[in-house]
Formats: sequence, structure tokens, C-alpha cells
Amino acid sequence: MQLKTGKQKLRLWLGKQADGSFPTTTPGKVPRDERGELERLEKLANKYERGQIQPVDWLDRLTFKAMERIKERESLKNGSSHLYLVVDFCSFEHRVVFQESGANFLLPSPIASSNELVIVWDPEVGKINPSEHKQLKLARSLTRGIIDRELKPSSNERKSIQRILKYPPTRALSGDERQLLWKFRFSLMSEKRALTKFLRCVEWSDVQEAKQAIELMGKWEMIDVCDALELLSPLFESEEVRAYAVSVLERADDEELQCYLLQLVQALRFERTDKSRLSQFLVQCSLRNIELASFLRWFVAVELHDPAYAKRFYSTYEFLEENMMKLTAGVNGEEDGYKMWQSLVRQTELTAQLCSIMRDVRNVRGNTQKKIEKLRHLLSGLLSELTYFDEPIRSPLAPSVLITGIVPSESSIFKSALHPLRLTFRTANGGQCKLIFKKGDDIRQDQLVVQMVSLMDRLLKLENLDLHLTPYKVLATGQDEGMLEFIPSRSLAQILSEHRSIISYLQKFHPDEHGSFGITATCLETFIKSCAGYSVITYILGIGDRHLDNLLLREDGRLFHVDFGFILGRDPKPFPPPMKLCKEMVEAMGGAESQYYTRFKSYCCEAYNILRKSSNLILNLFHLMAGSNIPDIASDPEKGILKLQEKFRLDLDDEACIHFFQDLINESVSALFPQMVETIHRWAQYWR
Repeated sequence: MQLKTGKQKLRLWLGKQADGSFPTTTPGKVPRDERGELERLEKLANKYERGQIQPVDWLDRLTFKAMERIKERESLKNGSSHLYLVVDFCSFEHRVVFQESGANFLLPSPIASSNELVIVWDPEVGKINPSEHKQLKLARSLTRGIIDRELKPSSNERKSIQRILKYPPTRALSGDERQLLWKFRFSLMSEKRALTKFLRCVEWSDVQEAKQAIELMGKWEMIDVCDALELLSPLFESEEVRAYAVSVLERADDEELQCYLLQLVQALRFERTDKSRLSQFLVQCSLRNIELASFLRWFVAVELHDPAYAKRFYSTYEFLEENMMKLTAGVNGEEDGYKMWQSLVRQTELTAQLCSIMRDVRNVRGNTQKKIEKLRHLLSGLLSELTYFDEPIRSPLAPSVLITGIVPSESSIFKSALHPLRLTFRTANGGQCKLIFKKGDDIRQDQLVVQMVSLMDRLLKLENLDLHLTPYKVLATGQDEGMLEFIPSRSLAQILSEHRSIISYLQKFHPDEHGSFGITATCLETFIKSCAGYSVITYILGIGDRHLDNLLLREDGRLFHVDFGFILGRDPKPFPPPMKLCKEMVEAMGGAESQYYTRFKSYCCEAYNILRKSSNLILNLFHLMAGSNIPDIASDPEKGILKLQEKFRLDLDDEACIHFFQDLINESVSALFPQMVETIHRWAQYWR
């Protein structure tokens, strides 16, 4: 007999006398023939609570939400036909079994006669093997440290170590690999790449071992900023390790920090305290750079809606406010802290007014033109204070730019379900800046993708490859609202309906009788390069749902992508092609046999190999987003990061990668022209 533990659900029989016979007419348990999905899930939840199902934090959150929805659905379907009593018994680490002495009356059915799976509960699963643990302790004892100090790896051991050091940050180390790195830790101290791998070998629960590791970390060759980001991931809980990572980040300039700021704010989730070294570092950097301060304030403010971490982010928000208020005016005419903080607070007031305008405009019955008239009427009349601000406000998208008011006559509304506003602002230097304000759409995923495009553009330019990308600015100002920089451009769908081809459209702005296809060489080169850049980036990031309405073209020939609702391989359409190239793009290069198409492929391969060199940086940044509320990451962070890693083909060298990527392009392009087989036909259907 086994002692009942955990929650037991018992049915109550109203107005009916208990029947103690066997079988009974008043069973306590739900009869087998009445059990449905709800009972199955409750049984599994009971097992989970007793520790018989391994917890996986992100998956558990999604599962319990889904279970709540099923419960609501079942209760609505069944009504309240039965009452239940739930009794919660104590749970124990092991099963409690009792057997009466003497003959065993209830003999178990012979296993051989049944095809059912027999589950045997082993209480030692997942526990430490004492003999292995003892061996590990002896191998890592303090007395061995004297011997290990002089150890040098053999030729084969050196090869194994070099292979381990090349592993991506997403790859876990085996027991033997961890032992190997620990054994030769002293000889690896001059190898900066080895530190993050060594810190993964440490048994942090062992006080002496952790102390030794921290001493070695202080003497290790200084690591790069990219590796410091890895040490801020959820894998590393030690406060000393995380503080060391921050000390490395202190060497980065403000421009580089701004590239990683979104992820550094997300890394606050993995800190052990609210006022961590990372939080203090971000605030101190922001006090010397108003752009960093503005973005830090927004990134933190958006996370205040997350109930699990609201206190953590609010602590950083308060810390920023307190320290900025203490700043005094500079000798070079810089604002004092109070004025600087107020200039940031007014950004929030502006977005609140824009939300109010959107509500009023949406309530207007009629077509888009009537809504535009209402918008301009509001800006000129009731909300005329938005036409000329009392004091300039820092643009949320570009805080170095001071905006002084909205130009009503040049502001409009896009014709779409959410009616985004297109606003033209006056700037303090006499110019104008245009932005789009959206309400009702979570643009945090777009913000992440455009940040990655901007980072990749920077990495390519550092290798002297400018692919004329358009990393327009995006800023989420709430869970369902945000701003986007407006780039004058037209969608490929519009261009093709009006001009029949991309070349005809570009001829209108850059005609050249002697140039190829009747356009200037500069314009054609810009188009080819931008196509190559976005083809590589959309492939790496697994951007889905591409169609002619979210591919835009600027007058100078720069093509770019917008609307990133599907990333990391997700796509609402079946059979997405590996490369997001449409037929019209290839035709604008002169077809798949032209010299310009060959040049396009060359740029693609060059860009791909450059970005592969920075794969660890990109993977680390995505790992820091693992706890975020971005839909395509939150649904399965581990799977998403592994999909991203696969795209880099880290198993191939540069030359093999060129062949791989050229084959990838050829397969995708072949699909666009009528000659290929079934898979190709499916890819071609994607663009229709």
C-alpha cells in the first residue's frame, strides 16, 4: 500500500447516502469513463507539485496559463453539475509504502501479459552520485592546486582545449570537458577566451572552489566586451562574476554601450539584488550622456508592467531619477539635473497626449480622410499647445534632437486597422523630423530586430563593407505603443502597380542613358548592396511573413524591410524559402544570369562571413533577452537561440560557408522562376 500524498480531488454526492459497497454508486474519485482532459491535466499538475516532473520555468508559466484557459472552458461547458472537495495531504521526498506482514493478498498483475508502459519511480534520478562526487572533490582539492600550477597540456589535450574554446556560448560542457579545463586552469590564464568556459566548470556551491575561481578570475587576461555579456546571462549567478563583467563593460565607449543597452536592461532580471553593480553602472553611464539616460529610462519604464520584476526595474528608475536630480549645471552651459530630468518626463507626457489623440481619431466615423481632418483640427484647436510646446522636448527617438511642436498641416494617418499617426515635428534648429506613433501594437519585437540590424550594420562597416542598410529608429514606449522613425519610401507593391518594375521606378529619380538599365551606376550599386545586406540579415534572424507590402524602397535605391511580427524561423505562411528574395528584386539586377546578380551573391557571402565572426556577440545578446516578454523569444527561448545558432553554420570554415550560402541563394532564386520541382514550387507560392 502506498500513502496518498499531494492534492486529492473527491466528488461530493448531494442528498445521497454514502454507499460503502464495492463497486460503489457514490465513488469518491471521478469515474474513469467520465474523465476528460481536465482530469488528465490535474493528475499531471499533482505529479509536478510532488516533484515527479522536472520544473522548466518558462515552459511551466506557459503551461499553467493554458491549463487555466482549459479549466474555464470546461467549467463553462459542464456548468456546475458536481461539487468537489480537494484535500491537500503532505508530500515527502520519497514514496511512503506499507506492507502488512504475512501473505500478500493483492498480487500484482504479471508485467509480461500487459503491453502498458511500466513506470518505475527512481528517487535517485537527478541526485549526485556519491562516488563520482568524491572523485571530483579529490581531483579539485586545494592540495592539488600546487601540482596543477605546473601542469601543461599534451598535444592532444591542447587540441581538445582549443576545440572547447571554439564552442558557441549556447553549448553546455560535458563532465570530462569541465575536468580538462579545471585541470589546466593555471596554464589557460593567458588565454582570454578561456575565462567564460573556465567559470562554467566551477562548482559554485563549494565555498573553497568558488573562492579559488574568483582569485584566478582577477589574475586572468582581460576578456573582451562580448564575453563580458555572456557573464551577465542567467547561467552565472555569482555576484563577483557579474561585477567583474561590469568592470569589463566600463572600458566600452558610449556608442558601443548604446548598441547593447536594451539587453543590459534585460540582464537586470538575472541579478540577485535590486541595486546591483550592473544597475549602478547603467545609471552612472546615463548621467554623463543624455541619450543613454533617455533610452535607459524608456527601457526600464516599459518593464514596470511585468509583475514579477516591477520592483527591480522601479528601483533602477528611482536610482536614475535621484542621481540625475543631484547634478549641478555645467560651466559650458549644460542644464542642471532637475531640468534634464524634466525634459525626459515631458516625453512621457507627450506620448500620453498622442494616445488621447488616437482614441479621439479612431472614434470618428468615416474614411481615413475624415480621420486626418479630425487630427489636424485637434492639433490646431483643442490641443493647440502641441503645435508650439512651452519648452522644447527631447525627441524620444533621438534625444539629442530638441522638438518644439507638431506641424498640423503635414501630419496624417496611415490607412490601416490601428490608424497609426504620421507626425511632423519642428526642431529647435529650424528643421523638421517625422515619426510614426502606434497604439494597440506591441513593437518591442520590432525594436529588437531593428537594434540587431543597426548592430550588424556597425559590424559590417568596421570591416569596410557598407551595404546601405536603413536601421530606422524604433522605441517601445509601452506594452502596446511606440514610435518609429518615418523614412520616405514606397512599398514594392505600390511601385509594381504604378511602374510595373523596380527599374522603371528608379529611372524616374536616377536616369542615365549610358548606364546599365538606364539608371546611374551608383543607384544600381546601392540597390544591389541593400538587397544583399537584408537577404543575409533576414536569413540569420529568421524573419518571416515577408511580402511586397513590407519591403520598401527609397528613392536613392536603398531597399529595406519593415514589420517584424515573426522572427527566429516563425512564419504564418507554409513552406517559407530560406532566403527572402522576390522575383522582382532579381529581375532588377538583370536576372539570375547577369553580372550584377553575381555581384549580389558576392556581397551576400562576404557579409555572411563577417557576421559569422561576431556570432558569439549576437548569441549572447539574444541570450540576455531570454527572460523578456518578446513573443517569439518568450514562447521558447532555448529553441529560439539554438535556431539562431544553426543559421551561423559554425561547423564550417569560411570557404565552405561561401559554397553553402551560394547554394542557398541559388535554391531560393531558382524557386522564383518556372522550371523547378515540388519544394521549389512551394517556395515560389510564398510570394503570391
